[in-house]
Amino acid sequence: MKKPLRKAYAARSVTDVDRQVGRNVRKFRIAHGMTLVDLSEALGISHQQLQKYETGSNRLSAGVLMQISQILAVPLADLFESPSLHKDGPKSAADQSRELCRKMIDRTQSQQTLDLMARVLKAIYDGGGK
Repeated sequence: MKKPLRKAYAARSVTDVDRQVGRNVRKFRIAHGMTLVDLSEALGISHQQLQKYETGSNRLSAGVLMQISQILAVPLADLFESPSLHKDGPKSAADQSRELCRKMIDRTQSQQTLDLMARVLKAIYDGGGK
């Protein structure tokens, strides 16, 4: 008995993973200080489309995920990270910010950029930033 032919591409429903990835994109975009318009322009898509990705209305392609990972300087795997995966429970906002800062510093190759980052962080720290 022959199996029925399937379409080469069939639209799939959005899953919980798609929604989690969208939430993470939004979280990292905001932590990176970018607006919807900033990131959408960097990706070459409309801000409406990016908003659909972030809200989980539309699925992200592998190519767009890779671009987002590079633009926001976050490992691709972090876009899939779920708070429920942490054995100690969800990370606090402060822990997430610390982790993002460490990752951005670790991925920075330019000594000049590292020096500027250090000066900014020191100025915030010396100014009583919490």
